[in-house]
Amino acid sequence: MIAAHADWSTDPRKRWLTWARRAEGQWRAGAPEPVGDLAALLPRLLGPGLPVALGLDLPLGLPRAYAATRPEPGFPAFLRGLAARPEFFVVNAGLETVAAASPFYPARGVAGMTRAAHAAALGLAGPQELSRWCDRATAERPAGAPLFWTLGANQSGKAAIAAWRDWLIPALEGAAPIRLWPFEGGLHALLAPGRAVLAEVYPAEALRQCGLRLAGSKRAETARRALAPALLAEMTARRVQPDAALLAAATAGFGRDAAGEDRFDSVIGLLGLIGVLDGLRPDFVPDDPWIRRWEGWVLGQTALPRPPAPPAPASG
Repeated sequence: MIAAHADWSTDPRKRWLTWARRAEGQWRAGAPEPVGDLAALLPRLLGPGLPVALGLDLPLGLPRAYAATRPEPGFPAFLRGLAARPEFFVVNAGLETVAAASPFYPARGVAGMTRAAHAAALGLAGPQELSRWCDRATAERPAGAPLFWTLGANQSGKAAIAAWRDWLIPALEGAAPIRLWPFEGGLHALLAPGRAVLAEVYPAEALRQCGLRLAGSKRAETARRALAPALLAEMTARRVQPDAALLAAATAGFGRDAAGEDRFDSVIGLLGLIGVLDGLRPDFVPDDPWIRRWEGWVLGQTALPRPPAPPAPASG
């Protein structure tokens, strides 16, 4: 089979793909390459006619409080329906235009803006309802940003817009052989020759699953280069054989340019995906119908969100 991971961005120059092919119990992996032409991505991976597992560093799913207002049976049907609703992808400049039909906010920084106000504009009970379960903090990692929030270095809303609108929805409209994990079944059950199974994979989560730790920011080429011996050892442990180009890229810290961190993330995401494909991590999804139908999950994540903090004691 083929395993691949795409590190996504609104900027095409920062979209990178790393893929590997499994044969005779060994994965043979190449160096990161640009995602390139979106229409050609799936045909490129599916060309050999093998099962394809494609990890994506972007949200696949909706928070349950928002999904509860929808008539569709689940996220795949909702996603297909967005082809007729382009207004969904408009990023609102102000709260006065935020609505269920156009939930993304804010287009730019505005004094006094809060996630609580964003949630209220969407008719949600509070800012926590903007987040999916898999976005919330666990004992192993901090919280991720909510899907509909589009400001700041930690946001993922703009990547979701770019991927859903410009690539995934057109592919579904064109009847591409795609299945979405976990909404349509387990990872291994969905894999079939000539079919691509898409799963949400977060490089930060995969890095932890691989037992790797950066001595500094992943944006720094020096920190990535210092990790190279441990990264290559982990490839060996996972039976991933890098080609000469990937070996050179890893040793050099994936380059000094701004896309170096994206190339690094695409490799780490691939290793996390391979870990689940090979049984090093379970294909775990909480037994919750909202997660399985609407919210989705992060592949390889087994830690559940922390329980909410108890209310503060009354004063006096």
